[in-house]
Amino acid sequence: MTGRPGRDDKPLYESIIDAQKLAFAPLSFHAALALRDLGILAVLAESRSEGLTAERIAQLARVPLYGVKVLLEAGVVCDLIALEGDRYYLRQLGHLVLRDKMTRINMDFAADVCYRGMAHLRETITTGTPAGLSELGPWKTIYEGLTQLPPQVQQSWLAFDHYYSDHMFPSALPLVFAHQPRRLLDVGANTGKFALACLAHDPQVHVTLLDHPGQLELARQAISAQGQGARASYHPIDFLDPSLEFPANQDAIWMSQFLDCFGETEIVSILERARRALAPQGRLYIVETYWDNQEHAAARYVLTMTSLYFACLANGNSKMYRSEDMRACVQRAGFQIERELERFSASHTMYVCRLTATL
Repeated sequence: MTGRPGRDDKPLYESIIDAQKLAFAPLSFHAALALRDLGILAVLAESRSEGLTAERIAQLARVPLYGVKVLLEAGVVCDLIALEGDRYYLRQLGHLVLRDKMTRINMDFAADVCYRGMAHLRETITTGTPAGLSELGPWKTIYEGLTQLPPQVQQSWLAFDHYYSDHMFPSALPLVFAHQPRRLLDVGANTGKFALACLAHDPQVHVTLLDHPGQLELARQAISAQGQGARASYHPIDFLDPSLEFPANQDAIWMSQFLDCFGETEIVSILERARRALAPQGRLYIVETYWDNQEHAAARYVLTMTSLYFACLANGNSKMYRSEDMRACVQRAGFQIERELERFSASHTMYVCRLTATL
């Protein structure tokens, strides 16, 4: 009962333990979530190095003792909690589940957005449809229904989306505005955060936001609230309809973590429409988080797991791409990559694209 020589980097008994952790992963996930949301991890964090008995934890968290014991013991075998004698202590992993922002956002996204739908993954893989989306609503893609999601689900989706994009805006803006674009098209504008950043960065730029009507209404409200409505335009669109062209004569076109929401054929169609909308000397900026271009194993893991969400819930044919796959799509659509900025901000890569001379 051994693997091929050279492919196993740990003893068999450790792989057996890993296999059981995988088998019970849904249960351990919900145990960690309950420990966090019922305040048990917070109570242990407050005890610092003294530790607490199960009885005292139950009193402080105001949770029945039986339930506290069940969760504490699950926390021990999941390495969130340590047990010494009759006292429980918070371990480093427990601190991360409680306090680390990325971990909290990822867990909320998995619990609120993905969990029920992922049970349909086999159907998704065999049919190429987002079979799990039926757990959230009757739409063909999740993007059609974002503004109709239940409040908690919508909140967790937006938190996940913004966490992996907003922090790179300060690094991106000087690059985008180095050529002083006066007309910028924000493709997949979502709630308008990047558009607002552009309007604040350059008082001369006019931004056109391109997205589904529901998202554009959220963006319109946010931009109007900041008094920037005079320099913003809104263009509703169904990106999956290849007959719908983009607003023309753009000096810059921005696509951030947008193309990974589509299959490769759709990506090429979107990029071809961007090519036709771009002014002759304009530039297209594509920002993505390629799973094969990450410094840290945690980032590769998160991105690869996110592909399962795209498959099962988003639209059934999109994923987090390898960098070479996106390069091929860009070239097929008639662009050349002028600059490739790897990890210009944390895990993001930017392609600065120009029109191919022969087109």
